[in-house]
Amino acid sequence: MANNNALALIETALRERKLDRTLTSALPPLERSDAAAFIPFGVEAIDAVLRGGLPRGQVSEIAGSPSSGRTTLLLQLLATATRGGEIAALVDTCDRLEVASAAAAGIDLDRLLWIRGESFDPLHSLRTRLCDRVLERAIKALTLVLQAGGFAIVAIDLADMHPRLLRSLPFTTWLRLQRIVEGSDTACLLVTPEPLARSAGGLTVMCTGQTTWTSQQTGSSQQTGSQQTGRGHRVTGLETEIRVVSPRRRVDGEVRFTAVANDY
Repeated sequence: MANNNALALIETALRERKLDRTLTSALPPLERSDAAAFIPFGVEAIDAVLRGGLPRGQVSEIAGSPSSGRTTLLLQLLATATRGGEIAALVDTCDRLEVASAAAAGIDLDRLLWIRGESFDPLHSLRTRLCDRVLERAIKALTLVLQAGGFAIVAIDLADMHPRLLRSLPFTTWLRLQRIVEGSDTACLLVTPEPLARSAGGLTVMCTGQTTWTSQQTGSSQQTGSQQTGRGHRVTGLETEIRVVSPRRRVDGEVRFTAVANDY
């Protein structure tokens, strides 16, 4: 009886503070399943596994190592959304976006809000305060854009931030983002080096693969599973395996995705 009373008190306190979404019993039994509830990637095999695409009103993530295909998937998603007449936003934490690659992917740049961060190498930088400052500004920018509303998708590229730094962020950071997008038509997307956070109805898209690239200096073609630094390399092909995890939507599947430069 004492345990039941304690549980009732906790549930009441959570509801009073509008935190009852963290209670499984308070969640709606079914998520929306109509086509308008998702943002498709525009790749039939991927959208089939995702059962429609990226869910709106949720925080989802694309995770993977360098050259695993995570950026290609991000560009593909932004291209599909903007070509469909919707507005998207990208918080480019480390200023990594190649405008030419974005245009080649089919993104309507007039419908993309590009928020540029500070260009530096966070994986090798010893200036911890600089990393902290850049990450703090990126999260703040993401929050402000989500609060503004009107975007189909708001993505933040954290792929080049050190995983240890990302894990040091309080979990309330992601809960706050979920509260902002909850019930809206906006999908919040994190692009990360490893699974970091998602909302109960969100997705984790894990990428493993390798990229074919051509050196602009030598013209030689190589295949690698690690990131090529600098802006002297042009991606010419990609083969990646995608694994999708989402307990709430009961989505759990794998798909192999192959693309050449003209595809994105």
